[in-house]
Amino acid sequence: MPRKIAVVTGTRAEYGLLYWLMRELQTTSAAQLQLIVTGAHLSQAHGYTVKQIEEDGFEIAARVDIKLDSDSAAGIAASIGICISEMAKIFEQLKPDIVVVLGDRYEMLAVASAALVMGVPIAHIHGGEITEGAIDESIRHAITKMAQIHFTSTDTYRNRVIQLGETPDNVYNFGAPGVEAIKRVTFLNRAEFEKSIGFVLGKKNLLVTFHPVTLESGSSAWQMQQLLAALDLLSDTHIIFTLPNADAGNAELISMIRDFEKTHKFVRVFASLGQQRYLSAMQFIDAVVGNSSSGIIETPSFKKPTINIGNRQQGRLKPASVIDCEPTTKAISAALEKAFSKDFQESLYSMKNPYEGGETSKNIAAILLKAELSLIQKKKFFDIPVQ
Repeated sequence: MPRKIAVVTGTRAEYGLLYWLMRELQTTSAAQLQLIVTGAHLSQAHGYTVKQIEEDGFEIAARVDIKLDSDSAAGIAASIGICISEMAKIFEQLKPDIVVVLGDRYEMLAVASAALVMGVPIAHIHGGEITEGAIDESIRHAITKMAQIHFTSTDTYRNRVIQLGETPDNVYNFGAPGVEAIKRVTFLNRAEFEKSIGFVLGKKNLLVTFHPVTLESGSSAWQMQQLLAALDLLSDTHIIFTLPNADAGNAELISMIRDFEKTHKFVRVFASLGQQRYLSAMQFIDAVVGNSSSGIIETPSFKKPTINIGNRQQGRLKPASVIDCEPTTKAISAALEKAFSKDFQESLYSMKNPYEGGETSKNIAAILLKAELSLIQKKKFFDIPVQ
């Protein structure tokens, strides 16, 4: 009998990171892939990206609409409750042997909570990382303690998962799935990319993604205002925005970005570019700007600068291509000037991306298929010897 492996995705970015793992599971007779779609994938406001999943040829085993009608903290909490309840029903119906969750989103906290209660072993990807400016920080570590198998993106993060009490034999570092995707995706050339987005690139180009800063209440809109003011000062620069994710406070940020697009000829906004177009864009831009993890994990493989604004990603391991700056117009403008400089861009040619692994998805799939699930359900806390 094939092992039933449930994979849950709730956002466009996470789907891109899970894509090649799902392809590995889809093409082996030893696995039965059970794809569960939830969160922003089913929201019109966030691009209804479930369409992309269907177009990619994946069979969806279940859809869980968690009613992302409100971007308030109370609304998000209500969505978590809905997700736990509905996921329990799905697990009862599908009876997976193991469930795979990635990252630190509140949807995945709900999935892991339901799986824990239902007795479904959990495999967690991207544990051990630190992002001190968002509630994702606590969620990530909470999922680590619920999970039995761990796939980290660097040895530093593997050590941190072990520090949290996880048995070293069940913690693997195979590199970041997003970096592996760069090697496997067929990129669009410049003309194909411009046609696909209906937008002609300029002399200089930026790719901008700015998410709500969930642990700095009330500051996200002000930070976005500072960012837009800095972008407004640029000349001969074309700007591609991808919209914020479905965190509390996203609606106001989306409104500000849409208004900026209306008054700026060389700005285009997308709810989602999809993996191929997003990675293809990296070839042609001069820098990634915002506070998304993709600027820290994937962008360095393109030898391109990242301007990381504010504290959302504070604590994450950062390559030399990342320029940290305060969320002020003056600081962002200075960071842009540095990113555009020939000296800084040339300094990145020999840089190595610390998140790069080998055959990440193939290695994860192999562990998922051979792990002795009956032996890992009862976890022992691994104590690191005190010096």
